[in-house]
Amino acid sequence: MSKRRLVITAVLAGSSQSEVARRYGVSQGWISRLLTRYRIEGEAAFEVRSRRPTTSPHATTAEHVELILTLRKQLVESGHDAGAETIAWHLQHHHGSTVSRATIHRILARHGTITPEPRKRPRSSYIRFQAEQPNETWQSDFTHYPLTHTRAFPTGVEIITWLDDHSRYALHITAHPRITAAIVAATFTATAAQHGYPASTLTDNGMVSPPQAGGAPSVRLAGAANRGGRSMLEHELRRHHVVQKNSRPGHPTTCGKVERFQQTMKNWLRAQPDQPATIDQLQALLDRFRHEYNTTRPHRSLPHRATPATAYTGRPKTGPGGVDRTTDTHDRVREDVIGATGTVTLRVAGQLRHIGIGRTHARTHVILLVQDLRVRVVNAATGELLRELTIDPTRDYQPTGRPPGSRK
Repeated sequence: MSKRRLVITAVLAGSSQSEVARRYGVSQGWISRLLTRYRIEGEAAFEVRSRRPTTSPHATTAEHVELILTLRKQLVESGHDAGAETIAWHLQHHHGSTVSRATIHRILARHGTITPEPRKRPRSSYIRFQAEQPNETWQSDFTHYPLTHTRAFPTGVEIITWLDDHSRYALHITAHPRITAAIVAATFTATAAQHGYPASTLTDNGMVSPPQAGGAPSVRLAGAANRGGRSMLEHELRRHHVVQKNSRPGHPTTCGKVERFQQTMKNWLRAQPDQPATIDQLQALLDRFRHEYNTTRPHRSLPHRATPATAYTGRPKTGPGGVDRTTDTHDRVREDVIGATGTVTLRVAGQLRHIGIGRTHARTHVILLVQDLRVRVVNAATGELLRELTIDPTRDYQPTGRPPGSRK
């Protein structure tokens, strides 16, 4: 018998509330409230009532819950990442709504849309590296993909990728019946003609890639006639003074960015309802994926979940031999946040200058590209140019030039 029933029974039998309170170790106020509830609800008063509040004004609305679940379903079906951080990015940039990552995760877990995964390696154990500028390092690799026309392509085809290390921008993706040294060199030349030559490249030790500097060449596996020779790509790199770097054998994580990109690409390809039967059909899918990956899909490894296209175009590019130093200029790249008053600060000639951007952009993360007195302020998440100006060293505040007061 529950304590609640014992208390009610004792009071109804004629015992005083103070006596019953001492006997069962409860307060008289609790007994009074229990009696009141018993007179209203009867036997239901013996059941413990939930302490959950009857209203929760700050709870996530049903519309937001439905939108989160819809986004999750759409992202999963399209083969994209559908985690809480990605959904939060889409809510903020496409639906004008801000929901925390923890709230989204709880909603997904409550509706059973998350698959539990085993404990992964802790992030603190990772050794991360990233090129400081676009075109500082390109990573490259190729992978296999099956076609439905198995009679013409019994073993599938191969896809080669050139990826910018700094921004994860997919510079080039093409499908071929088989990747050869000539194709590797040709795709590199075509990519460089479109985006400029990089300062260095990073590849694994595949047979079609250049050898490790100072070590045995990778083409040693091609036969005795080629033992000790340079690949076609290496000749092209040497001709344009591009530094070649290779990962150590057995350490694919050195080229982890392009390896992870290929996993994302193949997940997206497998999610497509119409699987390709020919190389042309596969190439059409690859072109579509490259556009989505570069321009519309947020990247979790980039600051502020920016797209690769934003990160690639947001900073000045380097090239063979580094940045051009023919002109003596003071070049800087700074990351900052616009203050509540709509300004961002920059130290010029030993003094802080306040650059007006506008209160509408308050708390926006920005990148400042500085060349002497010329400054460009770029939205770090979208790549939008917020302001371009030449610093006036005779004044502290650099006005926007717009009339004072809020605009209608």
